[in-house]
Amino acid sequence: MRPEDLDQHLRSHGFAARPEQLRRVLSEVISHGSADIAPRRGVARRLLEMLEETTRRQPLEQVECVSDPDDRFVKYLFRSPDGALTEAVRIPLKKEGCFTVCLSSQVGCAMQCDFCATGRLGLKRNLLAWEMVAAFLAVRAAAPGRVTGAVFQGQGEPFHNYDEVIQAASVLSHPNGGRVSARAITISTVGLVPQIRRYTEEGHKFRLILSLTSAVPARRAELLPVAGKFAMEDLADAMRAYDARSKGRTTLAWVLMDGVNTGDDEVAAIQKFAEGLNLRFNLIDVNDSRPDGYRPPGEAVRKRFMDGLQVLGAPLVRRYSGGGRRHAACGMLASTRWPGSED
Repeated sequence: MRPEDLDQHLRSHGFAARPEQLRRVLSEVISHGSADIAPRRGVARRLLEMLEETTRRQPLEQVECVSDPDDRFVKYLFRSPDGALTEAVRIPLKKEGCFTVCLSSQVGCAMQCDFCATGRLGLKRNLLAWEMVAAFLAVRAAAPGRVTGAVFQGQGEPFHNYDEVIQAASVLSHPNGGRVSARAITISTVGLVPQIRRYTEEGHKFRLILSLTSAVPARRAELLPVAGKFAMEDLADAMRAYDARSKGRTTLAWVLMDGVNTGDDEVAAIQKFAEGLNLRFNLIDVNDSRPDGYRPPGEAVRKRFMDGLQVLGAPLVRRYSGGGRRHAACGMLASTRWPGSED
């Protein structure tokens, strides 16, 4: 919780506490990751008693931790009290000793994106805000270094679990919470138009990434079935409204798949979609461990596609997706210990 959430919670139990005491408690538990709820000074005994009576503090169980020897990406498997399994990834940044955490927002996913391992699991349930924050705290505490960012790009569609994700991001960015800059927190969506409009209207400072992957409507509906529920024009309008409100570049994520979404027809469709948008492109090769799965394009095909996008005048960022040897890369998060899985 944030201090205002904790205040509201306590008032619902007929108890009022001074704001500075609530800030001290949350800083102790979240900012410093202490197992003890009581700061060393400055908190009334009755407040601590009320917290013990009316709140729960329960860490996630770490089931597994695997590190990719090639790039130092580390994947964690966590178990919630009900037995649900989700994953998080610790991602090293260019600045030595700094990391970001890739967080899951759901147990499985309902979007059924054809190129994503999580999408093939189906949706089990939404994660609660505390579970996302607990995963962040567990990864932060697991190894030396400084966690400077968080991305909601793990298992699940964050905007399909909108309220809990926004609450978790708000706690992570709070000075008495995770102490991560709001601009260093990224929320990714495959394009849920009503939620994008709500996010824009609410004026959140977190970064938003649209996973577009195809601008050809029929093809996008095949790759991302949820896309068939929203017209491309409506999605483009929603992103233009966000672009105008955010006053920064709108990031479009594009998963490159050989023979699928790297042709001239995609370049033409992107130009139409991007009209009026201040864009940045994140291009990332597909990760698919299936023998008959999607494959990344060759260098010549990739270069031709990127050259075609130059007409937009937008920055093109070729993203490296690490952790592939440990199934920790983008699109590969699907626990091998998932109940009912082949493994």
